[in-house]
Amino acid sequence: MQGGIRVGALFGIPLYLDPSWFVIALLVTWGNSLRWRELYPDWPGSWVWGVGLLLALGLFGSVLLHELGHSLVAKAQGVKVRSITLFLFGGVATLERESRTPMQALRVAVAGPVVSLGLAGILGAMVWLLGGERLLLELSQAQDETLRPILTAFTEKIGLKRVVISAIAWNLASINLVLGVFNLLPGLPLDGGQVLKACIWQVTGSPFRGVQWAAGSGWILGILGMVLGVLTLFSGGIWLFLIGWFMAINAQTYRQYSVLQEMLLKTLVHQIMSREFRVLGAELCLRDFVDLYCLPAQTPEIYFAEADGRYLGLVDSGRLSRIERSQWSSASLATIVIPLDELPKVREQDNLAQAIIALGDDHAWLLVRSPVGGVQGLVLRGDVLKPLAPFLGLSGSDLERVNREGRYPQGLNLVPLAQKALEMAAALPETQH
Repeated sequence: MQGGIRVGALFGIPLYLDPSWFVIALLVTWGNSLRWRELYPDWPGSWVWGVGLLLALGLFGSVLLHELGHSLVAKAQGVKVRSITLFLFGGVATLERESRTPMQALRVAVAGPVVSLGLAGILGAMVWLLGGERLLLELSQAQDETLRPILTAFTEKIGLKRVVISAIAWNLASINLVLGVFNLLPGLPLDGGQVLKACIWQVTGSPFRGVQWAAGSGWILGILGMVLGVLTLFSGGIWLFLIGWFMAINAQTYRQYSVLQEMLLKTLVHQIMSREFRVLGAELCLRDFVDLYCLPAQTPEIYFAEADGRYLGLVDSGRLSRIERSQWSSASLATIVIPLDELPKVREQDNLAQAIIALGDDHAWLLVRSPVGGVQGLVLRGDVLKPLAPFLGLSGSDLERVNREGRYPQGLNLVPLAQKALEMAAALPETQH
């Protein structure tokens, strides 16, 4: 996740604020200012709003430090951190690649909660050193009508500054405690889900199994959160419902991506390649080529030229414009051929992820050479999508259109998915490649 407003960088990592973050910042500021107005009705409005804003900034800092924990451990492993983005439900550090081993992944996953729990302990100790722990204990046990007298007595005893600092520190300690503990729940997209993924990966040797187990657990936790949110809707359950919904949606996305990535690695080129091309004699004159093949064709076709049983190359009809029409009757196909060695190619034992990366954005198809140097087949963009079609909701006519247009459906970017699959494959034992 990357986007929103860039607000700077730490340790070379760009920091972004998603627009949704301003919603939670405003709610935290507003909610806490109302609370302080209740406790100190004589305070100017700027004071109560100032304390509310300090708590919102403290929340910002807490989430940022949590994500920095992940990021710095990842950087220590040689993983580039592209960005940290804070949004409505917390933050996310975007890493360039996966950790190479399950134990490395485990260290990255636990770093964030460890930072949050450490901050909770430090802030709690600060409250104790300021002498505010007794105040907070009594306030937590007091009734509404006794809050003001307790607060007044402690203000006179330890001073207003210490009371305010203690209250802010205690609130932030509570936030970090919740942040640390909640994130350790064993389900994606939470850190606890990354921990579970690493453990399953360690046991099974497959990061894909780890993601699928952790995603399943995250989906169950998300559904439970949504149910509890509905049951407590009128007592603040709306946030629990939204967090559960966020977890369930993201867990399902993790699972689908993992299944697709595993399919990209297990499907080989020889399983999907086609022979949607024609072979013509290199001696055929250009006039006959145009009249017999180009003009009658309803859709563009792929032609190869051969001579004496040997492939010469691809017939490039675009080169016809370089030759005078008066010469088409005497010039042969050999004059507009691109040699096979100059064509984009892939090996038949390569996997689908490698084929997708080789296609990139520039090529409509890839050549598959035979062991003797001929043409074994072609991999068109529609061929790439065939095994993925059920997951992507694509029909046969969609695949035909992709082959005809030479590009994927709008919004479908398979290259990052393939790159991620190959990164995860690098962590698999050789027997599982």
